[in-house]
Amino acid sequence: MAVETPSIEAVLAEEASLKLDHFNYDFAWTLGSHIREKAASLKLPVAIEVRHGADVVFATLLPGATIDNFGWTSRKCAVVHRFHRSSLRVRLEAEAKGYDFNTKFGLPTSHYVASGGGFPLVLSGGTLIGSVGVSGLPDVEDHALITSCLKEVL
Repeated sequence: MAVETPSIEAVLAEEASLKLDHFNYDFAWTLGSHIREKAASLKLPVAIEVRHGADVVFATLLPGATIDNFGWTSRKCAVVHRFHRSSLRVRLEAEAKGYDFNTKFGLPTSHYVASGGGFPLVLSGGTLIGSVGVSGLPDVEDHALITSCLKEVL
């Protein structure tokens, strides 16, 4: 699935364009299931979770992924909730400005990771309602799997 690292501007544009008209648990199931179907068809070894706030409302592992991948999705989603932006954008911004993310914000690495694969679920009015996380691939591929599926579902 080799994906090039996008620019910060490209990630910002994705975040701006992938807003939700509504969110409910049926939508969470639809999104999570769609990501799972696409990942399964490509034989991708990923963990997938969809959250409403901090609560997990959809979670699954595909063959080849392990329970440790949920540690990654949890830490990526924690970044999304803290900063209201994708975990990939947070990583790219830290790299562009030359700082260590966890040190700068005093965040424990056991709970937060600036690595692509966490994406905000934002209502069209601007309210962060949840997040979606994927782990198991290189981080830009985790991010791309989420955004491609969000585009298809929306």
